[in-house]
Amino acid sequence: MERLIGTVSRGVRAPIIRSGDDIATIVSESVLAAAKSENLPFHDKDVIAITEAVVARAQGNYATVDQIAEDIRAKFPTGEFGLIFPILSRNRFAICLKGIARGAKKITLMLSYPSDEVGNHLIDLDSLDEAGIDIYRDVITEARFRELFGVVKHPVTGVDYIEYYKELISSQDCEVEVILANDPRAILNYSKNVLACDIHSRQRSKKLLKKAGAELVLGLDDILNAPVNGSGCNRQYGLLGSNKATEETVKLFPDKCEEVVEKIAAQMKEATGKNIEVMIYGDGAFKDPVGKIWELADPVVSPAFTKGLMGQPNEVKLKYLADNQFADLQGDELKAAISEYIKNKESDLVGNMVSQGTTPRRLTDLIGSLSDLTSGSGDKGTPIVWIQGYFDNYTV
Repeated sequence: MERLIGTVSRGVRAPIIRSGDDIATIVSESVLAAAKSENLPFHDKDVIAITEAVVARAQGNYATVDQIAEDIRAKFPTGEFGLIFPILSRNRFAICLKGIARGAKKITLMLSYPSDEVGNHLIDLDSLDEAGIDIYRDVITEARFRELFGVVKHPVTGVDYIEYYKELISSQDCEVEVILANDPRAILNYSKNVLACDIHSRQRSKKLLKKAGAELVLGLDDILNAPVNGSGCNRQYGLLGSNKATEETVKLFPDKCEEVVEKIAAQMKEATGKNIEVMIYGDGAFKDPVGKIWELADPVVSPAFTKGLMGQPNEVKLKYLADNQFADLQGDELKAAISEYIKNKESDLVGNMVSQGTTPRRLTDLIGSLSDLTSGSGDKGTPIVWIQGYFDNYTV
């Protein structure tokens, strides 16, 4: 019988993960148990995706506010620097900022506007337009912001992030001055030492600052990129991708993830005889059309994956074929013609008209987004996602 079901994404329940747990074995056993309970077969090119949170938790990859402060003191020995472009988040950045401030004497905090880089709202564009503000050039002091706009609270969280971050820094006996600007070089009028806290634009910010004469430029990826006094760390991303754990600790992005995905793939191969792809995922790469927030606050969607998940999809657009090459065909004849075209399609369709409208994104970004939407961020209890049929097409 002809297959009528395409891609299926299933959330898989797992035990509550604790530090020191064998995450690879827990994942393998959970998926195997789920398959048995539902009488589901495995296939080559199935995908098992694991949320980064449980991997980091199993690794015990945490750091305290004091450990962050110790690293800041070592890397900014004068204790005075500009801190630019942090995201506006109590979960993602506030505890990091607490540690940064605890290790500093004076911080000039420069916020981007009208929002942070992932879309968290600070002020709306209409208000800026009415005030005659040029977001590409104008540097706004806190006093000028208050004069123009007063107290502006985030529409969802109800937080005045200027005041919240200012008070958080002051609470750590650190002097603070707040400005708003979108050119990273604006901070150099206040300090030649800079901590760039942006995520996806950090390399550009660092480059522009160094070229403009900054004396010391570091990013969040340079903080806790090695253990500090027994802390966890992330060698590549440092504090990027961290989340609040408690009022005094953060959970870091998982480190040494390659060995985790390879171990799971090997265990699944031994148990099922199938070649199953494995990846670790964090935030999905998508934007909320209502709240305008771009979900990706992690430095990457996937910090590690098996080699079968490298690259981008190589797909043709079925409706383009139906409306153009095979516009004169119908029914079984149309189906046969399209199936034959897919079987013989070029190995690289980049730039080919027949692929227009397909999604030119990495497989890990697409599958990671699907996984993030499947598992959710609340109480579903499914930190593992089992995906089948993702690599099938109309002919399979």
